[in-house]
Amino acid sequence: MSDKKNGIDKGLIRDLANILNDTDLTEIEVEQDDVRIRVSRVGTTQYVQAPVAAPAYAPAAAPVAAAAPAIQDNKNAVTAPMVGTIYLSPAPGSRAFVEVGATVKEGQTLLIIEAMKTMNQIPSPRSGKVTEILVNDAQPVEYGQPLVVIE
Repeated sequence: MSDKKNGIDKGLIRDLANILNDTDLTEIEVEQDDVRIRVSRVGTTQYVQAPVAAPAYAPAAAPVAAAAPAIQDNKNAVTAPMVGTIYLSPAPGSRAFVEVGATVKEGQTLLIIEAMKTMNQIPSPRSGKVTEILVNDAQPVEYGQPLVVIE
């Protein structure tokens, strides 16, 4: 049975913390109904119910409204389908899958997201020209984060 206090499922938090340890991720976030829980390996975070600084593995309230860069509204941006670590090339030291100015075809691999020790190729959803690459190699990314703009 999960340990709940003030509507927070501590068992879920423990499970998420274990996933972080098992996968070497630095942060994971889940949303169930109207509750969003983010567990982070580093820094200070806040509890969902009260703004109290907490040690690592504490849930954090997601911001209700935040100023987002204009690029997030760009309909041509390819977004991350999952949380993980982004890689721009198939292997360390090798050439990137795509570069700014390159023409890509629908289905062509743009980059890789490593999630739970699995390398997931991210294909281009459409043909076009790469006008921006919005991430750096080996950078952690979140679900829905813009990665590449294809015009």
